[in-house]
Amino acid sequence: MPGFIYLASQSPRRSQLLTQIGVRHELLLPNAAGDTPEDAEGLEAVLPGEDPAVYVQRVTALKLDAAVARHARRGLPDAPILCSDTTVALHGAILGKPEDGQGAARMLAQLAGQEHSVLTAVALWAGGQRHAALSVSQVRFAPMAAEQIAAYVASGEPLGKAGAYGIQGRAAAWVQHMAGSYSGIMGLPLFETAELLRAAGVAFE
Repeated sequence: MPGFIYLASQSPRRSQLLTQIGVRHELLLPNAAGDTPEDAEGLEAVLPGEDPAVYVQRVTALKLDAAVARHARRGLPDAPILCSDTTVALHGAILGKPEDGQGAARMLAQLAGQEHSVLTAVALWAGGQRHAALSVSQVRFAPMAAEQIAAYVASGEPLGKAGAYGIQGRAAAWVQHMAGSYSGIMGLPLFETAELLRAAGVAFE
């Protein structure tokens, strides 16, 4: 087994979390110069009536398929490939990444004063085998005034994040309670990820 893995994610938080537990990794990102274009947004489309847990695991599996194909096209050295995806669900409805500030404000208004679920799926391709895990956490936000939501949206932090917030940033000021995996809410559940890596024979400790 090589001494590193490929991380097929553009999230700097996931890279930081892998570094935190000592996993050496290289990024395996789509749309490099001269590479075949990939429809990342298309992979994240929600099917009608789709359950949040089914959705996040399906999207993660599709992202892993794309990463494995990307690795093969580029003729890169063999190493395990890790993918992850996170979604937020409120009363069973999926809250994805907001398209703009107005969308972010609407999502945050929905989450304010409510408990919601954060689901992060992880998938690993190693030695020709697929390994997968799912982390589900609960987060309750305090009530938020419209002025507070507007100020948070103006910071730019909600854009590009499922549910329009990042728990590791300013949104932590409104988190009344959480249960589950803090790293999973950030975007990569470290316990589940470590278990997958150990099962695949990846040494990192």
